[in-house]
Amino acid sequence: MMKGGLGNIMKQAQAMQENMKKAQEELANIEVTGESGGGMVSLVMTCRHDVKSVKIAPELLGDIEDKEILEDLVAAAMNDAVRKVEKTSSEKMAGLTGGLDIPGMKMPF
Repeated sequence: MMKGGLGNIMKQAQAMQENMKKAQEELANIEVTGESGGGMVSLVMTCRHDVKSVKIAPELLGDIEDKEILEDLVAAAMNDAVRKVEKTSSEKMAGLTGGLDIPGMKMPF
């Protein structure tokens, strides 16, 4: 009976691993939008941290005399997107594991 139980646990672990791989593939296609400056700077990033696009409001370019302000706004938009990626990724993975932290189970991100 013990052997059957272990085999069942192994099957469940394998299924969870396959589901996590699928979730990672899905995350690569999920996009979030990070913003700063009240939406004057925005960027789209996948949940694999690939930046797809950066948009800067034309009026912002006309008003900026100091390029450091623009650089700070782009960095802030990227940080906003990264936080959204982390939240989306952890929610997706938590759904697979039922919120359990399984010792020895490495999250692949």
